[in-house]
Amino acid sequence: MSNPYNRHDVTDENWNKLEPIITELLGKWGGSNANDNRLFVNACLWIIRTGSPWRDLPTEYGKFNAVHRRYKRWCDKGIWDKILAKLMDEPDYEWIMIDASHCKVHPHAAGAVGGNQDMGRTKGG
Repeated sequence: MSNPYNRHDVTDENWNKLEPIITELLGKWGGSNANDNRLFVNACLWIIRTGSPWRDLPTEYGKFNAVHRRYKRWCDKGIWDKILAKLMDEPDYEWIMIDASHCKVHPHAAGAVGGNQDMGRTKGG
């Protein structure tokens, strides 16, 4: 099956780091859909990276309502927090960082207002 959404998916290298953590947290079987953990994580990443509503989740990732229910279960159980905590404990967690040095500022963005900003008796300062 060719998946056109693979740019949002977890790479094999990153999955090799995530899979043992997920298996440890969920147990050997990990629930009824344990063999679909990677597909589920990819579905969540698709939602996060695109900013789309759950209803727009591509069918290749499964039924949106089932994926959303599972996402909520993981949130309620604190699974996502535990995954992040374990990744942060890794000596080399640079692979999960995002480099934002290339982000451009809006052309009309500005710093603080210049001039005298003395505090006075008025509400505005």
